[in-house]
Amino acid sequence: MFRHMPFILISIIIAIVFLDPFIPLNVKQFLFTISLSIKSCIIMILPLIIFSLLFKTATTLSGYGAILIILVILILVCISNFLSTMLSGFIGVWAYNFNLSMIVPEVSNLKQLWSIELPTIVSNAKAMFGGIILGIVTSIIYPKQAINISKTIEVLVSKVLNFIVYIIPLFVAGFVIKLQADGAVWLIVKDYSVIFAIIAAAQFSYIFLAYFVFSSLNVKEFATSIKNLCPAAISGFTTMSSAASMPLTICGAEKNAKNKDLARSVIPATVNIHLVGDCFAIPILAYAILKSFGMEEPSFLNYVIFTFYFVLAKFSVAAIPGGGIIVMLPILESYLGFNANMMSLITALYILFDPVITCANVLGNGAFAKMIDRVSNCFCKKQVQKS
Repeated sequence: MFRHMPFILISIIIAIVFLDPFIPLNVKQFLFTISLSIKSCIIMILPLIIFSLLFKTATTLSGYGAILIILVILILVCISNFLSTMLSGFIGVWAYNFNLSMIVPEVSNLKQLWSIELPTIVSNAKAMFGGIILGIVTSIIYPKQAINISKTIEVLVSKVLNFIVYIIPLFVAGFVIKLQADGAVWLIVKDYSVIFAIIAAAQFSYIFLAYFVFSSLNVKEFATSIKNLCPAAISGFTTMSSAASMPLTICGAEKNAKNKDLARSVIPATVNIHLVGDCFAIPILAYAILKSFGMEEPSFLNYVIFTFYFVLAKFSVAAIPGGGIIVMLPILESYLGFNANMMSLITALYILFDPVITCANVLGNGAFAKMIDRVSNCFCKKQVQKS
């Protein structure tokens, strides 16, 4: 089902648009209410999912080598994600100034049949920091127990996230019905085809530039490096999973690296946390949606704060289709003012574009491994010169 998720969502949108006159009002209200209920449940359990995934990431990375190497990799991952997210913010501001249609909801009879207000167990920010700190401390004091706990957590969280992914079509359907009732669906289709093209151009221009720079501006080496990662990129496009494409990514990264062992360690350690495709796609989509719903452009300070939490949340992204956007929903809500309709829209748009986003993530991970290899080689040369 995961591979066919974009086609499922496209089919749902088309069916709702064309069958809308024949769908009874009470059925529309029921589906819309179900979507709101699913959204409430997801928001409630997200802090637990974020905490669990960050705990797992912290304990897993501790098993890949020396603390210093791990720390350097983590710092470089944060810098890379931060820079790409900030750059996408400038592109988002540019996209915000496009003549996008302003979605002004009409007065419709589509009301929710019931309301579910679930409590917030803990804030997402506390869940983020708590998962990282507890994961690091536990892995240092009780390393074996920490690994066993992280494996158990991985199994449980994977089941929960897989269930969430399976109900996403139902989650999206109710909000598409609401958007159709508000007269916004055709405006979205018209406007966001251009946004998708902008995102793809930004993603791959940035990634190809990174490969070119890390190839010492050598065109032949640049072309070879891209060629070595093409099988992994194609796998990412078709499976929409960086983790599923990891064996091919490792093979490509090894061919591009002088230190093969380092490449084999970097890719597994960063496959779910270094996500260049997401860093471009989500902010640009967010700006476009803000404009479409007639909301104000975020200030630079607000976007920097959003970027900080966005980068931190990248450590809790699950390696499943749509996982990149699921954990970002509360951050979009808290720091960019997204409402339920906007969160549903960005979820649908993200999943529709997920093949391209995952392809960019895979190529970005290959570029990151090449960067680490070059940094390692430069460090080794300096050590030899000193001795």
